[in-house]
Amino acid sequence: MRSALIVGAGVGGLTAAIALRAIGWKVSIFERWPRVVAEGTALGLRPDAQAGLAALKLGERLRERTVPYRWAQIRTPGGRRLADLPLGRIERRGGEPVRMLSRVSLIELLLEEVDPETISTGVEITDPAGLRAEHDLVIGADGVRSAVRQAFFGPGTRPRYAGIVAWRGVVEGFEPQEYGETWGRGQMFGMTPQAPGVTNWYAPVRTPAGIRETLDDLRARFAGWHDPIPRVLAAADEGTVLRHEVHDLAPPLASYVTGNVALIGDAAHAMTPALGQGACQALLDAIELAACLRDHPGDVEQALRAYDAKRRPATQRIVTASRWMTRLAGADRLTGPRNALMRLLPM
Repeated sequence: MRSALIVGAGVGGLTAAIALRAIGWKVSIFERWPRVVAEGTALGLRPDAQAGLAALKLGERLRERTVPYRWAQIRTPGGRRLADLPLGRIERRGGEPVRMLSRVSLIELLLEEVDPETISTGVEITDPAGLRAEHDLVIGADGVRSAVRQAFFGPGTRPRYAGIVAWRGVVEGFEPQEYGETWGRGQMFGMTPQAPGVTNWYAPVRTPAGIRETLDDLRARFAGWHDPIPRVLAAADEGTVLRHEVHDLAPPLASYVTGNVALIGDAAHAMTPALGQGACQALLDAIELAACLRDHPGDVEQALRAYDAKRRPATQRIVTASRWMTRLAGADRLTGPRNALMRLLPM
């Protein structure tokens, strides 16, 4: 039986473990945190990601944990409509609506399918070459600061601060009349469903490197924006609100594979959050990697080359589109022409 070591127990790493086990591989997972970290607010799973989980026999349980997200608007801080988000188009093309759930719920769903004996926590990678020699395959699913990428792909590609801090939180017992995003100057505010009676909110704001704002600073940024944004932020709890600096990778990797090592998820293509595609693409990476290994059972390196050919162009296009959309939504100048353009686009 062939063996794979997966470094990282996030969405991509856990999905890879399930998909590889389904094709007969022995899997071990190393996680550097003392436990598998199940935190975060809402994720939106597009139809292709849903189909991938359904192929792993997780479709029904996924539907039980999710709520459909079918309609939302982009508005100005004063509340004027600019455009609709393309949720209807996504549903028409994919045959399913975007479905929302918390990252916690998705991680728990995946963990139910992974043998806990295969997960080792609190592990720091100190001998990457040894791991490569001990396993038929090493998968780097260890995020934007990937130790696997640093060990095997060189220092040329590294995290780059995108100039944005992303704030996220949830509001219990509240559902707004309208979901969507509000675009201002250098910042935006969004709301989505997360579960019945639970609303997810997020606020990417342009922030110089090294500046650490407080929740009160965030409230001041959005004072005077249309209802219910100030009310949502007034109800936010400092202890549960998440804040992180957004990084992508630059320059893009020339390959996601080398020898018997492959990168998936943020380790390969960390992206800004504007398109909400990070979790979907990590999940699809893992499923495609397993499919290529199934289709090339006698040659791991050939399978990895096939994986790279299928996933790298697709994900790097999404990285570029997400970076562009992040700049558009959070523009700090020329917002008038931007808003006029958005009113003309067929969203």
